[in-house]
Amino acid sequence: MESPEFVFTSLHPSEENASTPYVPRARYCVYRGMWAELPVNKHNKAPQNPQVYSSDLLTFTSDVRMAKIPEIFSSSPGHGDVSQSQGSGGGGPVEAVFWCKDVMTQWRFKGVAYIIGQDIEGSGEESSGVRTVKSKIGERMRVVNEEGEDSWSWEREATAHFGNLSPEMRGTFKNPVPGSPISIPPSDKGLALGQKVEGYEDKLARKSFRVVIIRPDEVEQLDLTVPDKARRWRFTYVCSNGGSSGQKGEHIEEWTKEELWP
Repeated sequence: MESPEFVFTSLHPSEENASTPYVPRARYCVYRGMWAELPVNKHNKAPQNPQVYSSDLLTFTSDVRMAKIPEIFSSSPGHGDVSQSQGSGGGGPVEAVFWCKDVMTQWRFKGVAYIIGQDIEGSGEESSGVRTVKSKIGERMRVVNEEGEDSWSWEREATAHFGNLSPEMRGTFKNPVPGSPISIPPSDKGLALGQKVEGYEDKLARKSFRVVIIRPDEVEQLDLTVPDKARRWRFTYVCSNGGSSGQKGEHIEEWTKEELWP
């Protein structure tokens, strides 16, 4: 895809006394590669991990001040609040939909999302959110180079994602608070539109920067190349070792594939 944009949908808490607890919220995001498989960028000067893992976990970057981050926390089994959403964690249900017009194919990823925050590594006891991320994401990371496992770092991977962005994109994390009234000037004088961040350790920008990881449990492919002969498949994640799961369909490593009516 020339520009790998997709529609990302999360669940937003409903107003008090609403008939349903959540309402959907959709927006376009930019796909940033699979977790632990950061695309090569010759302009990225940030420290990077060796290629130790592969995964089927989609990533994109976001600003912690945007609504999607607390939505991922509040809709999770633990129903995290806004204060918890400042760190790593999450686990709320999400969907990501790509429309690949050149090949007339739609891909829909259904699963849960987790957030990598500044607390993902460091001194002291890990938060429950950090432990959850490392457990739920770690179990879907496949080792491809055992020699580098001990040196692989979660924080370094997040920093490399920040470095993979353009200076202009890194600068957006120093924008005024997204969605706040323009009539109210930012209290922090360091916040303004149109900034560029040349390095990868700008404290103000990194404070708002987050990596979002989608852990898909089900994927659907809809092929409309031939309109009167459309085809549709469902891929379901079954287990970490590719063993028997009782699921119908063709087994492809950790997934089953079943053709459906379009």
